[in-house]
Amino acid sequence: MFSKVLAEFIGTFWLVLGGCGSAVLAARFPEVGIGLTGVSLAFGLTVLTAAYALGPVSGGHFNPAVSVGLWAGGRFPARHLGAYIASQVAGAIVAAALLYLIASGKPGFDVQAGFAANGYGEHSPGNYSLASALLTELVMTFMFVLVVLGSTHARAPVGFAGIAIGLALALVHLISIPITNTSVNPARSTGPALFVGGWALGQLWLFWIAPLIGGAAAGVLHRLVLQRDPSEPVVSGLPKPAAEPAVPS
Repeated sequence: MFSKVLAEFIGTFWLVLGGCGSAVLAARFPEVGIGLTGVSLAFGLTVLTAAYALGPVSGGHFNPAVSVGLWAGGRFPARHLGAYIASQVAGAIVAAALLYLIASGKPGFDVQAGFAANGYGEHSPGNYSLASALLTELVMTFMFVLVVLGSTHARAPVGFAGIAIGLALALVHLISIPITNTSVNPARSTGPALFVGGWALGQLWLFWIAPLIGGAAAGVLHRLVLQRDPSEPVVSGLPKPAAEPAVPS
């Protein structure tokens, strides 16, 4: 179990450092800034790389909403939820702390300018309302977790889950950065919010409730409707390689 929670810690650390780091350090860098497209790709690439590096150890959740979705889908034991979520949140906080230390080395740095925190209303990049933010986070998390469940199913092509999941997360960011700065991950939201404080902590509730509901709904739908044969074996993380055929004697 220790190796599993450590893998979740490292994977979530990498996700927040790579994704939020690209937003804080590189998105608006003069003349060569990567912009919203670059930030979206950075989030997708962190999950893709971590899925292949750490997925074989822990299943590659790196997100409380994914863990809850896999549990709701009958693919992850409830007794491990607490440990996984705690390690994910811890990884996100450590990554945000490191990012703060790096970013504060630039003259004029102001953590109150956002620090990649998620928000709605006046703290939404596009000034979208609470209702828009809630609906966006719920639906985006629902679709993201549905991709996780489908691509890691026993019937899915072996070895491609990480690619599908990484591309799905990049797409989610392309759609929703202007609305909420994109969370779909309560741990990712918690890390930066702790350093921004104030409004970010006051709005953090939405970025826990909506993703968890969306993830759970995806798990239930997949288990009851989309999984063609509920009795067939499934895996909780990246698909395992098919067994080698027996060699005739």
